[in-house]
Amino acid sequence: MHATLPLLEQTDFPAIKRGTLETLQVNLGYRCNQQCLHCHVNAGPRRKENMERDTVEELIAVIKAAGIKRLDLTGGAPELNPHFRYLVAEARKLDVHVVDRCNLTILFEAGQEDLAEFLAAHQVEIVASLPCYLKENVDTQRGKGVFDTSLAALRTLNQRGYGKPGTGLLLNLMYNPQGPSLPPAQAGLEQAYRTHLQQDYGIVFSRLYTLTNMPIQRFGSMLVSKGQFADYMQLLRDHFKQENLDGVMCRSLISVDWQGYVYDCDFNQMLGLPAPLGNTAKPHIRDLIGSAIEGTPIVVKDHCYGCTAGQGSSCGGAL
Repeated sequence: MHATLPLLEQTDFPAIKRGTLETLQVNLGYRCNQQCLHCHVNAGPRRKENMERDTVEELIAVIKAAGIKRLDLTGGAPELNPHFRYLVAEARKLDVHVVDRCNLTILFEAGQEDLAEFLAAHQVEIVASLPCYLKENVDTQRGKGVFDTSLAALRTLNQRGYGKPGTGLLLNLMYNPQGPSLPPAQAGLEQAYRTHLQQDYGIVFSRLYTLTNMPIQRFGSMLVSKGQFADYMQLLRDHFKQENLDGVMCRSLISVDWQGYVYDCDFNQMLGLPAPLGNTAKPHIRDLIGSAIEGTPIVVKDHCYGCTAGQGSSCGGAL
């Protein structure tokens, strides 16, 4: 795989600083039952990295000490971590809002047959990756049969109340482009998703989020291989919008890797760029206890243009 960090080091991206910490985004491991071309984590079935129980306990301690109210769980497929359900249950006892970034097909993996019931019982918000409402596009990007399995998972979630008004069970879908282009306007695309999924398949959902593909890891390497990296970066720079700087997720979020080390965002985590917090070169989750992090600088490189181009892009969709 081509390394992209050397291509991103030199940047004129504006300096930004951290605001109030609201969200702890935790990568529970890189193991996944899928292996998608756009994946900035380079996750897959052969990955072995997994957060251990001791680190999970440290996370819970930080949540208590820092008064964290939002826990965003990602991977790989976070549900494949053996401590996923324990962490969710403990966080919910603390009245923490939990988000599960789910690839949908995980609901049909061995040992996950009751996953939908577990998530609903704990009122976990689901952010589900569905990069298109067309079968051919999804299967091309994520693998043959993924679209049909994803629809079956969505029906299963709908049956348990997810995506339906009045249930409190949020089912949000995540779109990302097929290649080196910016996502279309989120509001219009959301309506198209609603129309197609409801009329063709009887499926409902809460919101649609659009996410810009980041020029790192597997997707970035593909761009380098095809000679498209420089053009894509120019596209991102050309569409930079200053007003998006106020809403970027790194201002209110801390990203934690499977070993417990701390980063400004999930993308910096994948590039090996630790958050500049405290007096250590590589801060750990335990270092957050008692630390004043508001106003500290955020590490920026050229890939940051991906979050500020066009309508903006974050884990919560367009800015």
